[in-house]
Amino acid sequence: MKITKDMNITEVVQKFPDTLPVFMYAGMGCVGCMAAQFENIEQGAMAHGIDVDALVDALNEIINAPDLTEENLTAE
Repeated sequence: MKITKDMNITEVVQKFPDTLPVFMYAGMGCVGCMAAQFENIEQGAMAHGIDVDALVDALNEIINAPDLTEENLTAE
């Protein structure tokens, strides 16, 4: 699955909890606010002066990263 700028912010965070730090680091600390329930990623990014394409790229990078589990780290 790929995250797109027209996806709802709250739905993205609920489906992919690992994206929360990306939103926070980008300056979208209001992920839990009422507006996040109705805004898509593009609308939220524009309201905060954030480059939406860079944000979406970072979000997709996180959800497509390999899991860092102990099993994966110790596998040879």
